[in-house]
Amino acid sequence: MMISRRSVMRAVPVAALLGATGMAACSNDSGSSTTASGGASSAAAGAVELALNPAAWSYDADGDVYYQLGLSYVASPQDTSYETLGVFVPGAYMSATDNGDGTFTAEVASDGAVGDWTATTAPIVLPVNTPGYAAQQPPSEYSYDTVSAYMEAGFIYVQAGLRGKDSTTDAAPGNAPWGVTDLKAAVRYLRYNAAALPGNSEQTYVFGHSGGGAQSAVMGASGDSALYTPYLEALGAATTDADGATLSDAIAGAMCWCPITSLDAANAAYEWNMGQFATTGTREAGTWTEAYSKNLAAAYADHLNGLGLVDSDGNTLALEESADGQYLAGSYYDHMVAVVEQSLNGFLAATEFPYTPNTTEMAGMEAQGGSGGPAGGPGGSTGDASGLPSGAPGDGQAPDGAPTGEGTQGAPADGGPDGDGATAGAGGPGEGSSADSSESVTYETVEDYIAALNEDVEWVSYDSSTNTATITGLEGFVTSQKAATKDVGALDGVDRGQTENTVLGVGETAMHFSELSRDVIAANQDTYAALTDWSDEYGSSEYDSDFAQTDALGVDVLTREHMYNPMYFLSSAYEGAGTSTVAPNWRIRTGVTQGDTASTVEVNLALALQAAGQSVDFATIWGQGHTMAELTGTGEENFIAWVAEKAAS
Repeated sequence: MMISRRSVMRAVPVAALLGATGMAACSNDSGSSTTASGGASSAAAGAVELALNPAAWSYDADGDVYYQLGLSYVASPQDTSYETLGVFVPGAYMSATDNGDGTFTAEVASDGAVGDWTATTAPIVLPVNTPGYAAQQPPSEYSYDTVSAYMEAGFIYVQAGLRGKDSTTDAAPGNAPWGVTDLKAAVRYLRYNAAALPGNSEQTYVFGHSGGGAQSAVMGASGDSALYTPYLEALGAATTDADGATLSDAIAGAMCWCPITSLDAANAAYEWNMGQFATTGTREAGTWTEAYSKNLAAAYADHLNGLGLVDSDGNTLALEESADGQYLAGSYYDHMVAVVEQSLNGFLAATEFPYTPNTTEMAGMEAQGGSGGPAGGPGGSTGDASGLPSGAPGDGQAPDGAPTGEGTQGAPADGGPDGDGATAGAGGPGEGSSADSSESVTYETVEDYIAALNEDVEWVSYDSSTNTATITGLEGFVTSQKAATKDVGALDGVDRGQTENTVLGVGETAMHFSELSRDVIAANQDTYAALTDWSDEYGSSEYDSDFAQTDALGVDVLTREHMYNPMYFLSSAYEGAGTSTVAPNWRIRTGVTQGDTASTVEVNLALALQAAGQSVDFATIWGQGHTMAELTGTGEENFIAWVAEKAAS
């Protein structure tokens, strides 16, 4: 069956039509446009077949897995090397006949079961392994090791190729919002083929780390957003099923490790959370960037106070001016301090002493910062690097008083994160301490460990009768454990040199995207010009020039930033609030020491979701950086347990 005209388009402009083929034009970010039958990266003449072929299944008898690879999930792909997917299904869910040529004809076995799941109830999971908003390759070969945990759990595992910043070509851009657009198209494809595939497409979950965590968050917050419609149309994504019913790209849940989001205010958040406590490099006295850092930190207070965030009791969270530092007072500041305390106390409750931080926990990472993701991907093994010492851990429950989680805790962590951006290993003092995080140090008692944290400046007190710690405030914590690792302009670089400038650029051209940063520069440009290292190339006119440009679909960078900002769809401060279908289930984890972005990113996301009535399991993990951070158990184990809990409820 060839997909119909109405199945792949909705309200396509006349100029984008291709006459009898009924396909949207394939545009590229260089401003040109090709038809679906022209260009190496375009679809072949006519529509690509979107109906799954039931006679093309392969079968792994040893693992009892049916699978198909290379399935094109859009009718007019812009890059056929990325826009395909692989689907992997437990054998119990299929009734198949051997075709005699290595393939099988299979249909859903409605009575098939794996554990508590059946062929009609099993959840569907999609990894988003896109660190730094990179591209994700579709699977080119079958590997049981990659999918075994999910098959044994009774899940349907789908890996879709997704374009990213490193896949951009003139004909097939990978800038925002194409990565998430591809993911939305893949989810629509699964629903288009729901009759031929086992699993409950209404129980679809995505999971990722770093840029992948960010795109998972965007996917969860932006379900069915009209902002994505022209991009989906350009690809010929499925929009209705065979009966004409509208298809949705909304999902049931998102697992986000260290999501790099809220990019519109990320520069300001970084300086408020970390930069204001630094005095070297681009924050050295006398430089224009030092003044810019302080101005950004102050501007963050206005941004934060406009978000309308509340705590779990409905109390307004806000920042207030302080005698020292930039807005280090108010209910939001107190909340952030409580989050740090919760993280430390969760670690103390889960850890037996003597304690030796496992330095391999952060293997392959630069100390105090950097970007990147786990080598194995969110769905794969990350090695045997324990984040906790040997011996029985605590129950893993977070103490009362900060955002609460409701997920399942597992055994002591044995899957060490393996990306860039870590601080000290697994709970040891950070670089702010005189202790070298690369050395193996054993702490005989909790008191020894607390003393090491306080070696340079006292900021932690410990009550042995309750095994709990309190901290004096953010400055001591940041100086010891979470020092700024990026220059001022941490996400929207003053010279457009950050990863995110490329992500939100047009093709190979990096672009500014933060209106908040632009406004701070515009208000203080004369002052900055009199200070060291200033250049007119850093002026507000550069931002204005970028904001005026559009991509091939006529969409400007500020709109595309909104499309990659989950808060745009959640906070009443934005026009996008209430315009999407938000996933009901969320699990968010971050390493509390990460220097890649401010802790406010995950905290604000969790608060906004909680206020919206979503189910949110949120925690910051002590002693871990920009990783698939978990207090106990592995990311894979905990993700599977969480999905099982939510999909069954």
